[in-house]
Amino acid sequence: MDKSIIEESALRLRAVYDGAAPITPLNEVIPADDVESAYAVQNLNTEYWLGQGRMLTGRKIGLTSHAVQRQMGVDQPDFGMLFSDMAYADDEEVPMSRLYQPKVEGEIAFVLGKDLGSEHLTLIDVISSIDYVLPAIEVVDSRIVDWKIKIMDTIADNASSGLYVLGSVPVRLSDFDHRLCGMVMEHNGEPIATGAGAACLGNPLWSTLWLARKLVEVGRPLIAGDTVLSGALGPMSPAQAGGVYELRISGLGSVRAAFSLK
Repeated sequence: MDKSIIEESALRLRAVYDGAAPITPLNEVIPADDVESAYAVQNLNTEYWLGQGRMLTGRKIGLTSHAVQRQMGVDQPDFGMLFSDMAYADDEEVPMSRLYQPKVEGEIAFVLGKDLGSEHLTLIDVISSIDYVLPAIEVVDSRIVDWKIKIMDTIADNASSGLYVLGSVPVRLSDFDHRLCGMVMEHNGEPIATGAGAACLGNPLWSTLWLARKLVEVGRPLIAGDTVLSGALGPMSPAQAGGVYELRISGLGSVRAAFSLK
């Protein structure tokens, strides 16, 4: 693809972060099968933000539902960057002013104690690299108007990332069933979503292995201290100003995201 289109797409997305209105879909200028160009847009903005002093703290995995993959016309997940200024603590107020059209979903977060930089990673490498696990609410968002997205849009837009909220009580991987664990998300005390670990590509460790291998391939491997949001355990739900969302995962505990009124 013409390099100028990639650069212009990156600029248009960054402008939204700086206060501009959400943009028209990038799938109007990026071909439907050109995932490589979409990642090139994402990478341009990643490099720009790193140059501005933002710090990488991990990665997020998206499209971990086979049904959503079929809807998007892809056969694998996607990934985006997590920066330190995207992270919020359990029950800390989440500012709506930083968001555009947010939605929430429940996830398992793996915090790494070892690097995952080998070219021949196995599931055992992933398991041995995990220091501890936390429940997490990912606040997904889109800089594309009305969420009119296709795969190129979500990849270019940092995998439709927004913010994330982490629980505060670490749990060892061996102390809960990450595949069969049940999940419930509540809004102001009312259930709005349910799911289980197996909803994430059958096992959130498999999605994390895919991510680790992919990041080695693109030259930006996971390192000790990184947080991995391993993928949604159930459907995402719109987030409302002033709303309080609580995620509970059996064996892993709970985490709350409290959104500001403005």
